Amino acid sequence: MADQETDTELSVTVTRTIQAPTEKVFAAWTTPEALKRWSAPGDLTNPVVEVDLRVGGRYRIDMAAPNGAVHRVTGVYKVVDPPRRLVYTWFWETNPALGEMLVTVEFRARGTVTDVVLEHARLASRQSAENHEKGWLGCFAKLERLWD
Repeated sequence: MADQETDTELSVTVTRTIQAPTEKVFAAWTTPEALKRWSAPGDLTNPVVEVDLRVGGRYRIDMAAPNGAVHRVTGVYKVVDPPRRLVYTWFWETNPALGEMLVTVEFRARGTVTDVVLEHARLASRQSAENHEKGWLGCFAKLERLWD
C-alpha cells in the first residue's frame, strides 16, 4: 500500500525551447484556434477546444482518434499570469478513474525564443506518468512546428 501512496505524488516535467517570442507561445497555449493545431499528440486532432482564460475559468479539449474515439480533458484555471505562467487542473472526463491532476506551465523568455517548462503533477500511477509524458512529447512536437 505504501507504493500506492507514493504513486499519487508522481509528476512528469517536460522542457522545450520554442523558436518564438514568449507572447506568441503563451497565446498558442491559451487560444482555441492555436490549441486546435497542436494540443493532441500523434495523429489525434482537436475538433473541440473551449477556453475561458481567467482564474476560475474552465477549458475543454477534445482529442479525436482516426477511429472516431474521443478523449476529453477539462479543467479550471488556477493561475493566469500572461505571458509567464499558467496553472490549471486536468481531468479526463473519458477516464475519471485517473482523478484530477495539476498542470503548471512556465514560459521563460530568452531573447527571441521561449523556454517552456511543463510539470504535470498528481499522476495516479507510473503508467499514467509514462502515458502523459508520451502525450506531452507528442504535443510539443506539433507546437514546435507552428513557427516552421
